[in-house]
Amino acid sequence: MAPLTLTLPSDYGYVLLAATSTFFINTLHAALTSKARKASGIKYPVSYASNDLAEKDRKAYLFNCAQRAHNNFTENLTPFLGSLLISGLQYPTFAASLGGVWAVARVLFALGYTSKGPEGRMIGSAIGSLTDIVLKFTAAYTAVGLALQW
Repeated sequence: MAPLTLTLPSDYGYVLLAATSTFFINTLHAALTSKARKASGIKYPVSYASNDLAEKDRKAYLFNCAQRAHNNFTENLTPFLGSLLISGLQYPTFAASLGGVWAVARVLFALGYTSKGPEGRMIGSAIGSLTDIVLKFTAAYTAVGLALQW
């Protein structure tokens, strides 16, 4: 079996910039969650307000929304980064562009969810989901191409 040598495309730095943006989005989520926790008065180590409390107290409800938005971000981060980094091996500018759109969508998701509840996340969710699925298919195409050495 011959070794496979990967050479990063000259535009791969843009892919890394898109990946790096997620560090700051995570920080935004942490700040939004911390602000909502403080406003709600929910103390550590409690992760979520009870349903009873959230139904009675809008601030507790919005704290739960901030927590859920942050959890959703972290749940989606690993697959996003994998598909971004793989796609970028063959299509760096396309992958980085999609990564940038995904990052903006995740900021919209975070701001909408934490201020308006689940209905506030819809625009960011729709845009993010669309870019995510395109990145995943692009990653699969890239990976198959590398495996079969197209």
